Amino acid sequence: MPLRIVSLNAWGGRLYGPLMRFLADADPDVLCLQEVVRTEGAQAEWLTYRDQGLELAQRANLFEEIYEALTGHEAIFCPVAAGDLFDGDIKVPSQFGLATFVRKSLPVIGQAQDFVHGDFAAKGWGEHPRARNAHCVRLFDPDHGSALTVAHMHGLRDLAGKADTSEREQQAKALARLIGRIARASERLIVCGDFNVLPGSSTFEILGGLGLSDLVVSQGYTDTRTSYYDKPTRFADYMLVTPNVDVLEFTVVDEPEVSDHRALMLEIG
Repeated sequence: MPLRIVSLNAWGGRLYGPLMRFLADADPDVLCLQEVVRTEGAQAEWLTYRDQGLELAQRANLFEEIYEALTGHEAIFCPVAAGDLFDGDIKVPSQFGLATFVRKSLPVIGQAQDFVHGDFAAKGWGEHPRARNAHCVRLFDPDHGSALTVAHMHGLRDLAGKADTSEREQQAKALARLIGRIARASERLIVCGDFNVLPGSSTFEILGGLGLSDLVVSQGYTDTRTSYYDKPTRFADYMLVTPNVDVLEFTVVDEPEVSDHRALMLEIG
């Protein structure tokens, strides 16, 4: 049976209804989400993120709600920071980070989580460029009779833009080292996420050292953002594979719009 891997920056669940319907319809075997909120004991379904005049609605318990919806999956939450969201004027301690969901029929036989830039921010969201982390899972695929590794990252955001910086180069090297702790050289490897870099970034040269090549640009896609994003730079999200991955279909999902990022969907044999 083919395996389906989906990567998406969930945007804090701001488009919660369309997002949940999309995930149910997509039914991924492995779901890699960035920008996921977790708020233990929240009374409200929605909270507000406030920072320097910016206010964004956030789904208070997005992680738990997706976990409850994907009943056949294991779930791992990887927080990058803990800070306050707001219920009106009331501060509500919350966490923010990555989430990985793996179908229970795919045993998780190895995993690694670590920071690729900075470290855990325990007392607020931090200054830009904020800390970033990555998560890798090594899975056994019973139908294929072999293991594969899936890794994802939310790349650092630089207020100056998406051009290469020394921090981004070090981030890519840290991601490669993290993957190297889990992945086996002869096995299939898939790396995805919101990298926050441009197609010509040195990030791809560094990950190319692991045998990885990108599907987004190589298959002619020029836009990984939706109509909810109004800036001219349209690249952010990528999906990379090693040559031994049998790509049956790869799609940068145009509709439905479930975030300010488009979902990346990969089916492999």
